Amino acid sequence: MQLGAFSISLAVKDLQASKAFYAKLGFTPFGGDGTHYQIMKNGDHLIGLFQGMFEQNILTFNPGWDADAQPLESFTDVREIARELKAGGVALVQETNLDGTGPASFVTVDPDGNPILVDQHR
Repeated sequence: MQLGAFSISLAVKDLQASKAFYAKLGFTPFGGDGTHYQIMKNGDHLIGLFQGMFEQNILTFNPGWDADAQPLESFTDVREIARELKAGGVALVQETNLDGTGPASFVTVDPDGNPILVDQHR
């Protein structure tokens, strides 16, 4: 199972203050609108800063992308990942159409209550 690029999506109170803080840690803007959310990058490390978009921090995986948001030649489709997890007894709290193609996502929660988003953009 290939989960693709990994990032942590942080629910922040003040996007500008968070951007300034992570810039001091060597992160630079990589994507986002800069008003509601900002994706920041330091080497292969990605942090998404999201103001007012969700309540908790989220672990995020992007099948089909590498750490530079570039398409991977080969990857495990999000629907196959969902099928495999469900077959292994992992509950999905937000599911996707398992018969579709292209962009899709699902959410599961780890034993400590941390949401995990598997979000395929291609």
